[in-house]
Amino acid sequence: MHSRPAAGVGLALLAAFTFATSGTFARSLVEAGWSAESAVIARVGVAALVLAIPALLSLRGKWHVLRSNATAIGLFGLLGVALAQVCFFNAVRYLPVGVALLLEYLGIILVVVWMWLRHAQPPRRLTVAGSVAALAGLAFVLDLAGTADFHPVGVLWGLGAAFGLAGYFVLAGQVDPRLPSVAMASGGMAVGAAVLLLVGLTGLLPLHATFGEVTFAGQPTSWLVPIAGLSLVAAVIAYLAGIAGSRILGPRLSSFVGLAEVLFAVLIAWLFLDELPTGWQLFGGTLIVAGVALVRLDELRRPAALDVPASRPVPATSARPEVAVDGR
Repeated sequence: MHSRPAAGVGLALLAAFTFATSGTFARSLVEAGWSAESAVIARVGVAALVLAIPALLSLRGKWHVLRSNATAIGLFGLLGVALAQVCFFNAVRYLPVGVALLLEYLGIILVVVWMWLRHAQPPRRLTVAGSVAALAGLAFVLDLAGTADFHPVGVLWGLGAAFGLAGYFVLAGQVDPRLPSVAMASGGMAVGAAVLLLVGLTGLLPLHATFGEVTFAGQPTSWLVPIAGLSLVAAVIAYLAGIAGSRILGPRLSSFVGLAEVLFAVLIAWLFLDELPTGWQLFGGTLIVAGVALVRLDELRRPAALDVPASRPVPATSARPEVAVDGR
């Protein structure tokens, strides 16, 4: 019993670290001429193919489970995969990786808003204080004083990624617990890649890529290197660990642990891209992380009855939409 929370925290930290590599891998492709949409399609398309066989094997005799969760998988693919990644990859075209990720992680505040509206849980003092701190930190991260370049387009993309991240946290653990995590991850990424490809073929999204050398960590290398990193490290490992961890911890605790992704991303961007936010932006980032942490701590103090991880049995009298409130 005691090992399950520890395993959940370990999986959430693994997911945070591997997700944190995506901005650094993506930057090398974007600077080489790839559109953000093409990078996302390559990332999740390859990952979906890698996971296809394990997903099919896990579903033997459970095809009815897949059919009953088709809508949830589709929404996960649209919000948690396509929207979140396209917006984030576009944000890193204009902003440092760490700043873009800080904007994306404001999605955790949106999770709290959703839980409040969906379950009538009004914010308490810690939540209000944390939200104020996060908004104050946002002002410093955006550097409204004008000491660094301000890219409103990048900010809008970053905020769009926040909505996608909120969808990821809420949807990942709301699926039927009988649906294997590998099937959830593979199905969601396949949906995300297919939708982006279809929309791109209509001309509504730019789809362009180059297949020569790219610069990664200051060194010329093949375009296959960042693609492999994006698809295998930042997608296959990250989504499997994230979904599995969320089913143990629930959305509040898993997203709280997931804050480590911000720190990992700043460290990785510094090591491989020699990229650090300004001093004021780092201060603002600290406020955002502290504010979100206060919100998460406040949410964790709520009655245990409100936190029903997806892996727990559901009473026969429960309505199907309430099977799992939690999930990342």
